[in-house]
Amino acid sequence: MSLLNEYIQKEQQLKQLQEDLQRLEGDQRLKSELEFKAKLEALMNEFGKRPADVIALLDPANDQRGTKASAGNNANRRKRRLKIYKNPKTGEVIETRGGNHKGLRSWKDEYGDEAVESWLESMED
Repeated sequence: MSLLNEYIQKEQQLKQLQEDLQRLEGDQRLKSELEFKAKLEALMNEFGKRPADVIALLDPANDQRGTKASAGNNANRRKRRLKIYKNPKTGEVIETRGGNHKGLRSWKDEYGDEAVESWLESMED
């Protein structure tokens, strides 16, 4: 595309965006939302509150501050299944709920992922 064509295209896009912006500025719903936002921010400043404080006050179940949020999210998370691997060469058993177990990782490095996965004895909830 030539530079002139690109310029003309961008100019048309700019004109369209300006028309859209003018239409939005005349929309009563936007004016109402902007007024609400301004009043809410003024009220928060008057009482020294942050948006997170307002959210916690209005919706305590959706409290997203610090440890409460992470504790709440972890409480809803399903516990991983316990996997029990037995090395047929050494007889050693590893029980893990994740794939980052040091011993399991060393086995996979030594024997390969497929071989170690074939040593899976059982899975428990």
